[in-house]
Amino acid sequence: MPECPELHLAGRFITEACGELLFEGGVQRSAVGRGPEVPFSSEAYKVKAESRGKELRLTLEPLGAGPKQALVFRFGMSGSFRLCDASDLPRHAHLRFFTRESPPRALCFVDPRRFGTWRLGEAWQPDRGPCVLLEYPAFRENVLSNLEDKAFDKPICEALLNQKYFNGIGNYLRAEILYRAKIPPFEKARTVLEALKHQVQNSSLTLSKKLKLKRDNPDLLELCHTVPMEVVAADKNVFDPSDANNYAAFKNWLQCYLVPGMSSLRDSNNRTIWFQGEPGPMAPKGQKSRKKRAHLKADPEAPTPTVTTRASKRRSGGTEKPPKPAVKEEEEKEVPVGAKKGRARGRKKVAAAPTLSEPEPPVRAKRNRTSARRGRGAAPVV
Repeated sequence: MPECPELHLAGRFITEACGELLFEGGVQRSAVGRGPEVPFSSEAYKVKAESRGKELRLTLEPLGAGPKQALVFRFGMSGSFRLCDASDLPRHAHLRFFTRESPPRALCFVDPRRFGTWRLGEAWQPDRGPCVLLEYPAFRENVLSNLEDKAFDKPICEALLNQKYFNGIGNYLRAEILYRAKIPPFEKARTVLEALKHQVQNSSLTLSKKLKLKRDNPDLLELCHTVPMEVVAADKNVFDPSDANNYAAFKNWLQCYLVPGMSSLRDSNNRTIWFQGEPGPMAPKGQKSRKKRAHLKADPEAPTPTVTTRASKRRSGGTEKPPKPAVKEEEEKEVPVGAKKGRARGRKKVAAAPTLSEPEPPVRAKRNRTSARRGRGAAPVV
């Protein structure tokens, strides 16, 4: 899911790719786009972009007479911007801005899952706090001066998703931040943050000792700024919004989120938090932390053997259903934690096992007619 680094990089991409381009005409909207029609048209206009937290503002500025038009985007789960030939528009291009070139190109807002949206006007969403990436001093002050808010009664992993105070932080960033800060995700947020409020810098320490102290005891609020900056500071080709093959580079950067060996739990919002060590005193009751298995981080396109269970063998002898396409790890449908052993384990394997590119021939089940089963009835399907 795009978070503040991705929004910032999208704005930088638009500025660099479209800074010298002229656009013309109106703005086309797809029939299924989750945003309003854009009442704007001009014979020649420029496009500018800037981001703030999890929002991106696009401004259309006519070269001649006429008012400018601003749009504020939220990317949802899969939104991005692409610049492509107007004759070869990508699928799910829900908003399109056309250049004056010959042949023309189109700047497109592409969103396959259609959770992204836009609204008219230049105002940022009013209930979002300062951006953790671009407004760090104001962000820090906004958090530390409002610790009495009930939002900080929650575990720190849940407070980090509150955009009123942590504008730009999402699921993968909160896992990376807490991992580096060595803070249990279900520690009370106010307990963690009050320690920063009353922290006093010892002026008698040398610079090298201050740096060592900060390295050994990282400041959570500083990490809310520096961890997103790592993504932004990476080679822009690695995180180019037009490059669909950059997922492997992103996975290599992650230290905690979806990393094999890390544990996970679901918070009260049913969002999965990845962590190492103990979860903390406010961990949800009745859940058991699960370890991320190494094979789930393998190349999703690599074929692996199909897992065949007795349940699959007992299906009808007709042609099997074609295999479902592989999905990225963030989109995997996870089995609820704390699932029962035995029969549930077999169902989990059927749901989670990747399939080959071609289906295997059906296997006829052999009926085991033992005297014990004749006495007790058919064995349950597992």
